[in-house]
Amino acid sequence: MTVIRLVFKELVGMFVDDGSLALLALILIALIAAAVKFLGLPPLIGGLLLLAGCLAILLQSTRRAARGRTR
Repeated sequence: MTVIRLVFKELVGMFVDDGSLALLALILIALIAAAVKFLGLPPLIGGLLLLAGCLAILLQSTRRAARGRTR
């Protein structure tokens, strides 16, 4: 049972290195999808917002990681 738990933990770790990065990306995707579907936001604008949001989240995560390494 311990081996299965260890394998599962390693698999999750491969895809989710930074928990806040993954959580923020999921929230952003859900918000943009809801805006496109329910508010009538044009899909092209939704895609551009998704791109800009993902880049902002990645930049913030990278800055936080770099700040943690210098200390």
